[in-house]
Amino acid sequence: MHRNVMLGLGLSAALVSGSVNTRAQSVTEESIESRFQLDFHVPDQALKKFLPAGWDVQMATTGPAKDCNVRVIFIDRVNVNGPDGKTLGTGASQMVYLTVPVKNAATGSAAQMVIAGLTGDSADVPGPFGVYTQAAGHQMKRSTTAAKGTGIIEEQTWEFTAVGGERIESFVKYERVPAARARRETTYVSASDPKITQVSKVDMGINIARNATVEVPDRVKEFRYKIGGGRFAPLFDGTERVVSVDIFPWNNQTVTSAPK
Repeated sequence: MHRNVMLGLGLSAALVSGSVNTRAQSVTEESIESRFQLDFHVPDQALKKFLPAGWDVQMATTGPAKDCNVRVIFIDRVNVNGPDGKTLGTGASQMVYLTVPVKNAATGSAAQMVIAGLTGDSADVPGPFGVYTQAAGHQMKRSTTAAKGTGIIEEQTWEFTAVGGERIESFVKYERVPAARARRETTYVSASDPKITQVSKVDMGINIARNATVEVPDRVKEFRYKIGGGRFAPLFDGTERVVSVDIFPWNNQTVTSAPK
């Protein structure tokens, strides 16, 4: 198997953090998305304050997600439909949320815990996990340039701000290459109430554009970010470290959740 495919599958496996004990699940939405993900290692003590009692960070010890304890995931929700095929809300939006790989100390259940998020669509607040905040301002820009002899170059700009002072910004310019395809299932839980769970089943493409722990070609031409303010300040205090820069050109998702 080609190295890029192996690495892509390794990353997607890292995204799947096991499962929690959930009740009967039913489809709540289906979406077509494009994602840009930054994996970080942030101060451990600051991160613990975001987790409810009984839950601990569970970082990968090998592979592309090694040492990552927070993921910042930028999402362009191109099309969102309900289980009946009808458009949900505005049908499209941009958002960013933060997830933490976690494990329940008592049960051993593992998942991705959603601890915060900023969204450009007021209909998404507080969202399925009860932790999303309306962005006071946001923008997303994406562009693709293809020319003979230079390959395919893409640029992405993301900016989200909140009235509480929280700010999440990033710019990346990278060389686009064929993505590794994977189908995975991930369980997400809410930091505000871990009884709230969603299961995400996705067909996705993965490009690891830059990684600090595994050997991959560095395809990033330019990169910068600014995250902080408000609740995010203790996490992003200047000591945080970028572990991976990942591009998901497509993320076709079916979400199921237990009835309340």
